[in-house]
Amino acid sequence: MLNELARKSVLGNPIRLGIMIYLLTRERAFFKELQDVLSITPGNLDSHLKALEKEKFVEIKKVIADRPRTLVVITWKGAEETKRYLKLLKEILNGV
Repeated sequence: MLNELARKSVLGNPIRLGIMIYLLTRERAFFKELQDVLSITPGNLDSHLKALEKEKFVEIKKVIADRPRTLVVITWKGAEETKRYLKLLKEILNGV
């Protein structure tokens, strides 16, 4: 069941799940912040964010503050799907 869950969801990838859990607790984060928290390369993070954006789990925005930055914002759909996925994982673990 766990293998099937991981294959069917974009959240089956541990880095993507980590991104979503981080965003779930904060609602938004800058690209560099996510890169530092996850200890991954910019290219790797960009690839995972594109997959999440394609599923409409996140929105990626360019903002100008002190300098141009990339802001990643969790969507309602992304928050709900992440909660659902975590609930399923918890149910699987409770059955062990």
